[in-house]
Amino acid sequence: MAEAAPATAFGQAVIGPPGSGKTTYCRGMSEFLRALGRRVAVVNLDPANEGLPYECAVDVGELVGLGDVMEALRLGPNGGLLYCMEYLEANLDWLRAKLAPLRGHYFLFDCPGQVELCTHHGALRSIFSQMAQWDLRLTAVHLVDSHYCTDPAKFISVLCTSLATMLHVELPHVNVLSKMDLIEHYGKLAFNLDYYTEVLDLSYLLDHLASDPFFSHYRQLNEKLVQLIEDYSLVSFIPLNIQDKDSIQRVLQAVDKANGYCFGVQEQRSLGAMMSAAMGADFHFSSTLGIQEKYQAPSELPAEQEAMQP
Repeated sequence: MAEAAPATAFGQAVIGPPGSGKTTYCRGMSEFLRALGRRVAVVNLDPANEGLPYECAVDVGELVGLGDVMEALRLGPNGGLLYCMEYLEANLDWLRAKLAPLRGHYFLFDCPGQVELCTHHGALRSIFSQMAQWDLRLTAVHLVDSHYCTDPAKFISVLCTSLATMLHVELPHVNVLSKMDLIEHYGKLAFNLDYYTEVLDLSYLLDHLASDPFFSHYRQLNEKLVQLIEDYSLVSFIPLNIQDKDSIQRVLQAVDKANGYCFGVQEQRSLGAMMSAAMGADFHFSSTLGIQEKYQAPSELPAEQEAMQP
């Protein structure tokens, strides 16, 4: 009798610059998914991560350590991290053997924060590509700190970086503005939040930059950058407050649509049970009806919520 083919696995590759909240996201999302009834395996692919706040199913530190690489090869943190990813790329049999017993789990990959790994270096992209050959369907969740919205110049830079990442990583992609609970501490936004999340007419940002004597000398350069971003028309963001269940649910819906999870799997728990799960006093509770009215039309509900409709 022929051996049954392994079931397709799904997951998220959590990427983003240092300090964007990747590890915190993995912890919060893993708790949320377990409350939904999914079996979750968090995989740490960042050899610089120490003192992980979540239960780690696989740790790349068992294969290669950043400190050892820096000492042995006399490399700095950046060069050492690139070497570690190249070493992992050359030893993917180790990673495959570690993931094999976890088949049937939903994977969260906590990736390194080195920006060049996601914009032009080939190691991480090659690793993701090989995972696809293992029938592991990933969505790249690119986290960007929301404080960049308070500075038009930094926001244009973030848009360029996000676009370069989307084109280089070659995975279904969801951009996320993280730390939305702290955005009020960063300063007043020049426009409404939806201007930044939907990346609306960027000419208004150019007008803002033109009022700055420094950036007024670079208006033509900024115009070309804005034109590039708008010509591709790929970049948009989902705001995330990791302490808010509604916010996490919205990100998860986008991720599940991107990697196809919502089209082939139904959760074992209803949304109502999930929303009432005990996940700490800091999490905000909202009714199912409130989620429907706030975020989407009933016809767009994922499988977990469709089962609850009369």
